[in-house]
Amino acid sequence: MFIDRNAPHDYLPAHRLSFDAETLVTNTAPGSQRSTASGPWARRHYGGFVRLTTRLFLAFLLLIPRALPAAAQTLQVAAVLAGSAAALSAQEKSALSPVTKSFVAIDAPVIALQHVRVVDGTGAPATENQTVLIDHGNIRELGPDASIKVPEGAKIVDLSGHSVIPGLVGMHEHMYYPAASGAGPVPGAPALLDEMGFSFPRLYLAAGVTTIRTAGSIEPYTDLALKKLIDTGQQPGPKMHVTGPYLEGLGSFVPQFHELSGPEETTRMVNYWIDTGATSFKAFMHITRAELSAAIKAAHARGIKVTGHLCSVGFSEAADLGIDNLEHGIIVDEEFNPHKQLDVCPPDAGNAIEKVDIESAPVQAMIRKLVDKHVAITSTLVIFETFQPNRPPLQQRVLQALSQPSRTDYLAVRTKIAEGPPPSVNLLKKEMQFEYAFVKAGGVLLSGEDPTGYGGVLAGYGDQRQVELLVEAGFSPLEAIHIATQNGADFLGESDRIGTLKSGRRADLVVLKGDPSRKIEDIENVELVFKDGIAYDPKKLADSVAGAVGFH
Repeated sequence: MFIDRNAPHDYLPAHRLSFDAETLVTNTAPGSQRSTASGPWARRHYGGFVRLTTRLFLAFLLLIPRALPAAAQTLQVAAVLAGSAAALSAQEKSALSPVTKSFVAIDAPVIALQHVRVVDGTGAPATENQTVLIDHGNIRELGPDASIKVPEGAKIVDLSGHSVIPGLVGMHEHMYYPAASGAGPVPGAPALLDEMGFSFPRLYLAAGVTTIRTAGSIEPYTDLALKKLIDTGQQPGPKMHVTGPYLEGLGSFVPQFHELSGPEETTRMVNYWIDTGATSFKAFMHITRAELSAAIKAAHARGIKVTGHLCSVGFSEAADLGIDNLEHGIIVDEEFNPHKQLDVCPPDAGNAIEKVDIESAPVQAMIRKLVDKHVAITSTLVIFETFQPNRPPLQQRVLQALSQPSRTDYLAVRTKIAEGPPPSVNLLKKEMQFEYAFVKAGGVLLSGEDPTGYGGVLAGYGDQRQVELLVEAGFSPLEAIHIATQNGADFLGESDRIGTLKSGRRADLVVLKGDPSRKIEDIENVELVFKDGIAYDPKKLADSVAGAVGFH
């Protein structure tokens, strides 16, 4: 989702928004997506600020993480995180470039994480005093400290007072961010997005997001190239599942989006990008049913899934067509809008949702259809939160990462929202209610952040906040972590490798200070991020991109 910070400032979009378009001890043992929808909303709420047409509003969403051997040698992780040469294994992988190596905190063939609390991602209760034995990038064993025999020569990390969770699997991520003016909204300027190929991969990894689905690309060739750089160790970042360019119909407000001419072109486009390396597709707001059907058929013929941030096609229609996933939730679903016409994003899109009752028979019937047809929903509560006054809490780490122009633009819009009257309906809470009901009905909920809007959601940090908001929505911390890890892995077909902490899985895990199973905010206390068994220093990664978000 994105908010055009350059829209004329007569009205502030506070709530009608369509969304798409955050004392360790180490030891070494020896040896070792068709209408011209327009019209302002929220005129009565925010005179004097941002005047937005419904389409811009919708597009906003788009653009808008046993005893030790007696001779064990002790090394403070503080030294490791400070960049001590001793933190690197003597057998550093030659595939890692010097740049990537500079962010490595621990790299050894065998690593034992001892005395740690394990939150395994399955939703099961946390287990205390565990040892996680990592062997050449895989979790070899996991169990009570006394039951795990640590091999001679293993790197041993004492994690007393710490927890490990699976690496987060972000399912609505992007490699782009809203272009900044540096002077707040500029009337008449087009809605543009800039690729963050430098800062975003590092921020995702720093926040413990070890796998992402890009959920729509403005520079698909760039995203594919970034994936290659990361996979080959040339740059640090998460494992990337690259979504092809947006499948958008006539009516897009984003100049960077291609507008489809019909089903035939849709089929050609899908096949081309599968051949080029895309592993999923996202349909966007103005796509027609015929185009969406063509996309789904072409993608499914080749084993590829399709998601959608839809407006001209309702959720129930999309489910009948065979879509696999829907983004953002009921806030963007226009099927309950009385002015909705077939294949048209209604002129008042985003308004009707205020009167929709989640407990009503029509909504419950839609939920049952999605569940019966195995359509997943991707939760992006964090982007909706930014349109609530003074939310989320303003964090120094976010301001530190932003470039000066982006920081200026973000704070200008945030201040206008805070100074305006509160929205008549809290759409964030309505979306939370929908998602909780969807899961309780048997639906599969995924987690993502959508780092767009007016700039208040950043790569990685937004994923962490998203998990916290799932708890606010009514899920337990263990359920929220499960949604943000195992559910995503299952949907991606990666559950035998990532998403849970079990023997045989890849060692993609996050070391947190505290206990997120009791206090979900501890998910922000990242001290080490393991990807394929190599531990990265989150502070170094974040510090390396200070002031970069908005530039590159």
